[in-house]
Amino acid sequence: MTSSFQDHFSSVATRYAESRPGYPPELFAWLAGQCPGHTLAWDCGAGTGQASKGLAEHFERVWATDGSAAQIAQATPHPRIDYRCAQAEQSGLPPQSASLVVVAQALHWFDLPSFYAEARRVLQPEGVVAVWCYGVLRVEGEPVNDLVQHFYHQEVAAHWPPERRHVENGYRDLAFPFQAIPTPEFSMSAAWNLEQLLGYFSSWSATARYLKTLGSDPVAALRPRLAAVWGEATQPRRVQWPLSMRVGTVARSHH
Repeated sequence: MTSSFQDHFSSVATRYAESRPGYPPELFAWLAGQCPGHTLAWDCGAGTGQASKGLAEHFERVWATDGSAAQIAQATPHPRIDYRCAQAEQSGLPPQSASLVVVAQALHWFDLPSFYAEARRVLQPEGVVAVWCYGVLRVEGEPVNDLVQHFYHQEVAAHWPPERRHVENGYRDLAFPFQAIPTPEFSMSAAWNLEQLLGYFSSWSATARYLKTLGSDPVAALRPRLAAVWGEATQPRRVQWPLSMRVGTVARSHH
């Protein structure tokens, strides 16, 4: 079987591990509270394990899979997390073994019908599927934020893969064939200095593609402009991302 896996991140895997913001702990506590049990959670499209670590606080075992071997290689080892290189539609898990399936910032890369079929197969009765993405960041300080918005929406915009639009609209247009569970509002935040913010921009698939296509580094070009309005470069500024979530349970068939 030929794989449709698109690896947009191998080239930036190290930076990705260092430069991605963390998800709020209350998100995982809330999710655990929706689940029928806490034996096993599957984190699909786990990347370097950003969500896996949060899940490991609430589940005995976390099965963390990603199609990119480079991403998995950068993941932080954890006694309760099994990292595996696997496609979204072939988890390697037994039927009805997981009480939660999570996809953090990766659903827009999947073949949805195949993935949803696999999620249904591995979920226990009343098991929960939770998918989320975070949108465009906002940075504290208007002059800084204006440059950041321009960088995202103008300078590197053409280099995002087309799937990125699903992140921008919070997955509202993607099929989600589960019984919806209303979700609280969550957001992500970090306090980053100038270098940390630039490191995050370097982890974007769009900046990597810009560099490959045009032969110049857009982050290097942005650096002096940002530095001019940042103030002391080591001074952290608050960075926030809106989190869009869709959560549901598997409807039981009444045959």
